[in-house]
Amino acid sequence: MSRILLDVTRLMTRLYDGLLPTGVDRVGIAYIERYGANADAVLSERGFSTVLSRKSSQKAFEMIISGTRKRFAIRKLVAHACINRIRPENKGKGVLLHTSHNGMEFQRYYNAMKIRGMLTVFMVHDLIPLTHAEFCRPGVEAAHRNRIHTALANADGLIANSQDTLDVLAAEAAQAGLPLPANVVARLAPAITARTRHPAPIAQTYFVLLGTIEPRKNHWLLLQVWRRLVERHGPSAPKLVVIGRRGWECENAVDMLERSRPLQNSVIELADCSDEDLRTWMQHAHALLFPSFVEGYGMPLVEALALGVPVIASDLSVFREIAGEIPDYVDPLNGPGWLANVEAYASPDSDQRAAQLARIERFRAPTWAEHFAALDGFLASLV
Repeated sequence: MSRILLDVTRLMTRLYDGLLPTGVDRVGIAYIERYGANADAVLSERGFSTVLSRKSSQKAFEMIISGTRKRFAIRKLVAHACINRIRPENKGKGVLLHTSHNGMEFQRYYNAMKIRGMLTVFMVHDLIPLTHAEFCRPGVEAAHRNRIHTALANADGLIANSQDTLDVLAAEAAQAGLPLPANVVARLAPAITARTRHPAPIAQTYFVLLGTIEPRKNHWLLLQVWRRLVERHGPSAPKLVVIGRRGWECENAVDMLERSRPLQNSVIELADCSDEDLRTWMQHAHALLFPSFVEGYGMPLVEALALGVPVIASDLSVFREIAGEIPDYVDPLNGPGWLANVEAYASPDSDQRAAQLARIERFRAPTWAEHFAALDGFLASLV
């Protein structure tokens, strides 16, 4: 491949705003680490795009990877990019790799890349706003459908993070009467794989619930389960550690967190957690709890199993694709089932937990080497 462009708009914006990387951001960072030495960065706004010089690209990549928030340096870099936009760009056939959903909906973006001689390859993380619009903000369904349909009609290639995502994407293409571009399934590697040397953060038995607090993640049901645990077991009930920021329309869960007296000494809420602290909390947990109604991938599940931590998860097809029969699965509406599983796992001599620990020995986490091997072969086939 003679030339690679990496769209870093989302990554630079979030760095400027001082936000910690999400799962989508970590994918973009992995692509920079893989291709950045010989790639140029792209910044875009509403479909208008500019390619940074090689020197500016390397500065952008360095800032993103280091996570160093230099707002003045970012503003300076963007200003140079805007000035360079009026200058002729170096041409050369190649591929644009775009790992977030931002900007997929603008026809002019694809047109500009075609003029530059670039093939456009986008990653599709999920179609949740189309399949489960009730879990998204008003207007997101139409916006995401526009993104997906524009990509189906114009992209040269699509990367799916799972076979489940690709199957949903193919169904949407068929329903809309749109072609399904060339595609590849390339699963995502966990960002957290190595244990820390730190001891357990608390002495009591605890479980971890990881993810933004929002209706789709089903926090409210699990908090109700925890209230029942406290009613049954009192001070000896296990702790629940809720790691993640408060999202949208999560008032019911927030009411439980802030106003339910039985939960005040039994639930620990951590809005911001560094990678090292997250590893420490995760590795000492009795289990990761993952009661979501729908997921595009489910990185916490992969990260927990990679650390050797048991998982009790919703019975979702994407989870079974990634982890097979290793976790214990419970329907996300089955409150008594979640209660029974947590009680079983909390026992010091839990046979159920011991059985999963034995199954975890078979788990093999996806790697970035495998991801990029699949992607490189796919890119070669496009060219």
